[in-house]
Amino acid sequence: MRNIIAFIRHFFNLFFFLLLMGISIGILINYNQTYQVIFSSIANETTGKVGAQYNKVEYYFRLKKTNEQLAAENAELRNLLKESFEGPDTSAEIKIDSLFKDTLGRVRKFRFLPAKVVNNNVSDQNNYITLYRGSKQGVRTDMGVIGPEGVVGKVISVSDNYCLVMSLLNRNSKVSAMMKKGFYTGLADWDGKDPRYIELHNIPKSAKIAVGDTVLTSSYSGSYPPGIMVGRVAAVEADPASGFYELKIKTATDFFSLQYAYLVDNMTMVEQKQLEAKKPKEQ
Repeated sequence: MRNIIAFIRHFFNLFFFLLLMGISIGILINYNQTYQVIFSSIANETTGKVGAQYNKVEYYFRLKKTNEQLAAENAELRNLLKESFEGPDTSAEIKIDSLFKDTLGRVRKFRFLPAKVVNNNVSDQNNYITLYRGSKQGVRTDMGVIGPEGVVGKVISVSDNYCLVMSLLNRNSKVSAMMKKGFYTGLADWDGKDPRYIELHNIPKSAKIAVGDTVLTSSYSGSYPPGIMVGRVAAVEADPASGFYELKIKTATDFFSLQYAYLVDNMTMVEQKQLEAKKPKEQ
């Protein structure tokens, strides 16, 4: 305490001089319009420079997260490349002129169309997402939508330049999903409660399920390539009335921060639907 008092006494004249100068400058600015304009201009310029520097610093610290997201997205897309092709049956020669093939003769089944999210809701029972890409850019209904981390939803309506997506966080949304371990297949939907979690049904109790297990899209879902992340098991509950588990799944996609998405074009979907429509009717 004595050191502080000694310091103040030693520099008392300097502090008193600065105080009087500040008061004088304040009086001069308040009662002189010319100085008010000059001070305002200097203050605005200084504030602008400080704000610009702050934005640069903030942007710098966000670069790591941005780069991690881009790296994860690129890795995910690279992983999808093998799943985007299907090899023809080697027991017969198949000629398909309407589809692209790679250098190994594999037929491209899926292609991905990037789109910006322009509207997104997570607070309702039935949530929807609007993407800035429409029929003029190759979008059609029933296309699956994925994000950098995993499944997002499915296209239900299309205009010239926009499309409306039924979010995975929609009570009417159903996705065929499977456990990465054991390939047990079930149906994933949302119970309308927590936007961070969905439910997975019809996984048999014979399956060995543990918290943290990975859930992926199955090959039964024509709107998505098999192997796309749906989420991870957060809780396991056995249904006493059946032989199945009711699994709580933490979604891979963070719907609160979704900015970009990819529309999945299954280039053989029309052919598959036409064939399935011809199945015999039950007598």
